[in-house]
Formats: sequence, C-alpha cells, structure tokens
Amino acid sequence: MDIVTLLGSVLGFVLVIGAMSMGGDLALFFNGPGLLIVVGGTFAAICVTFPLKDVIESHMGALSMFMKKKGKVEDVVNIMVRIAEISRREGLIALENIQTENPILKKACQLIADNADPQLIRDTLTIEIGTMKRRHNVSIEVFQKLAGYSPAFGMIGTLIGLVQMLSNLSDPTSLGPAMAVAILTTFYGSIMANLIFLPFAGKMRARTSQEELHLQIIFEGAKSILENNNPRLVYEKLSSFEPPKERKNSGR
Repeated sequence: MDIVTLLGSVLGFVLVIGAMSMGGDLALFFNGPGLLIVVGGTFAAICVTFPLKDVIESHMGALSMFMKKKGKVEDVVNIMVRIAEISRREGLIALENIQTENPILKKACQLIADNADPQLIRDTLTIEIGTMKRRHNVSIEVFQKLAGYSPAFGMIGTLIGLVQMLSNLSDPTSLGPAMAVAILTTFYGSIMANLIFLPFAGKMRARTSQEELHLQIIFEGAKSILENNNPRLVYEKLSSFEPPKERKNSGR
C-alpha cells in the first residue's frame, strides 16, 4: 500500500475538518441539496463526457494508487541484473521459464530467449510506452474534467441558492437555508476539485512517468543482455537510471 498517498489524502481532510470544527458546529457545513447539486451534477457531466467504461477504469486506477506501493528504479535494475545472471549461467533459452506477474517483463524475457534483433526490442518499447500513455492519459483527463466540473456545479448551486433567497425576501425564515445552499455548494466544489480530483490527476501523471522509466530500464536491460550477456556490464549500463546515491548503496 502507498502509505504516503493515503496519508496525504487523509491529512488534507483532517486539517479542513479540524478548521471547520474550530469555528462552530460541523453540522453547519452539511447541506443535502448542495451536495446533490455538486456531486450528482459532476458525475452526471463526466458520464456524458466519457464512456462509462473509461470513468470506471479511471476510478479503479485511482484506487490502485492506494493499494500499490511505489516501485523503485533500483528494484527494476536488480531484476534485470538477476535475469542477466540466469541467462549467462543457463543460457538465453532458460529465460522462457521465468515466472513473473509483470507482462512487460515476461515479454522482454521472451524477446531475449528468442535472440530478437535490438531494433525489434526498441520498436516494442515504443509501442508499449505509447499504449501505456494513452491508457493513463484517459484516466488523467477524467480527473482533470472532474476538477473542472465540480467548481462549475458549485457555482450553479450558488446561483440556485441566490434565486431561492431573492424570491423569498418576504419570508425571513427561508433566507438562511437558501444562503446555505448558495455558499456551501461553492465550498463543496472547491474541496472536491482541490483535495480529490486535481491531486489524483497529478499522482496518475507521476505514476505514468515512473512506469515509462521502468519500461525503459527493462528493454535497455534486454538489449544489454543480448549484446554482451555480462551481468556486471548490464548493471553498469542500467545504473545510469538510478540516482547517484542509490548507485553507491547497490554494492555491486
């Protein structure tokens, strides 16, 4: 589990709720009609903008950010070095039997076992990166649109509340609830956009860059194994992807 992502999300809500509670009763910040306008309107709009499948997959991707721990460049480098050691000790064909849950790593091992041309490996890398980016960019765009829709529906709720308030100026008892809808819908829209949707979009963008780097390491490692099949030389090449501090701690 990615504790930092979970901690950041929880901390943001705790700080906001804490500030709200310091100023009075938290019940003052709950308004059913306002939530209905902002939450319902936002998700209705996103379902119009994108196919339902893309909306569901984007939310599943956001959920996976909490479940999957951030991978390290060092770990990917070490995996490729171990594969080089196996190929040197048992031969390239032995890589066909490597078991891994990573389909990209499995494909790289198959290319090595088949003694594929380096250009084929490069073409495969380009296709895999392009496919991954297109898939992730849809999810990023979904959350960016959500971040735009939620404040907009907050303003719509504000206008609805103002209309209700101005149409009942003769009834002082109706002014309070109408003003609550007018103010709180803008508040709800801002919270949703800046504490949920925009951070998730940014996190997905960062994960996309991370996965692209991991793909580059895997396929550069595959090329290096085909070129010299020396674990030490494979590590020397792939260690360039690591920050200098981590290279020193690798101890190879």
